[in-house]
Amino acid sequence: MIQQGGAFQRRERPTMRDVAALAGVGIKTVSRVFNDVPSVAPELVERVRTAADKLGYRPNLTAASLRRTGGRTNTIGLLLEDVSNPYSSAVQRAVEDFAREHEVFVLAASLDDDPQRERELARRLIDRRVDGLIVMPVGHDHRYVVAEQQAGTSFVFIDRLASPLVADAVVADNTGGARRAVGHLLETGRRTIAYLGDDVGIPTAEQRFRGFREALAAAGVEPDPDLVRHGLRTAQQARKAAVELLVRHSPEAIFTSQNLVTIGVVEALHQRDLQHAIALVGFDDVPMAAVLQPGITVMAQDPAALGRTAAQRLFDRMAGDDSPPAVYTIPTRLIIRGSGELPPTA
Repeated sequence: MIQQGGAFQRRERPTMRDVAALAGVGIKTVSRVFNDVPSVAPELVERVRTAADKLGYRPNLTAASLRRTGGRTNTIGLLLEDVSNPYSSAVQRAVEDFAREHEVFVLAASLDDDPQRERELARRLIDRRVDGLIVMPVGHDHRYVVAEQQAGTSFVFIDRLASPLVADAVVADNTGGARRAVGHLLETGRRTIAYLGDDVGIPTAEQRFRGFREALAAAGVEPDPDLVRHGLRTAQQARKAAVELLVRHSPEAIFTSQNLVTIGVVEALHQRDLQHAIALVGFDDVPMAAVLQPGITVMAQDPAALGRTAAQRLFDRMAGDDSPPAVYTIPTRLIIRGSGELPPTA
């Protein structure tokens, strides 16, 4: 950028021709240097790179990659609900680690549960010629993927099923995990169990609420609608809802459907000094869960396994696997730390 009369104007990017002129070589020599052709004399390499540095020239790596790899850019996209969420961060790290082993670069972004943003970001990444996309779907119609698949872009969905199932999906056992978590609370003799969860329109939240209801039904317990709270997206919302519930009602236990909700409920329990009286099991692990008193019992997902499996499926698809789309379910596991095993109060 250069400044003229107090305003900034964009300077034209230097070209390969500019580098060749300054270095006193031909354009083909500049091209060979930036493509790491070993036959170029060392003194010419030095001249070309010195000229490029003086001009601020940067080669078009995407174009070069396309030429070298027959249309591949060695990049993939990763669209997650919120990369700041610990669960999404763990998924992202697993995908990045797998991709790095294959010398592939990952471009990641947050969707904020916005279907329009999902399609917009997917389109932008495809416009940048990513070889494949891993998407945590938030929309209700994913047929837009089909045209992109036919054009050569591979897709894998993670955490949630696409509608319709137009590509592989890697998901956790949400219903079964929730059913086991609530069953664990019922085994302690508790019968009035509250549910606090995310927006029930989100497939994972709906599946976990289904597991909650199934566990109660199996034990012959009628769910109390006064003890159910949906639509909690943040820890702050969950804390406020939990405080309101605890003021009005006296549940013996609480099941929370995702990690941020668990954090808010734990804060509310401690705020009202009920952390040793009301049992709690959360879906998803949370930071510092083992150091609190009592420790937080959780039904833990394995985000690293989800990320690795999704990345492996995407690379298989990019390598030519054209088998029908399939669903890969990653098991959950109960981690006992104390909050879900509190003895019932008299």
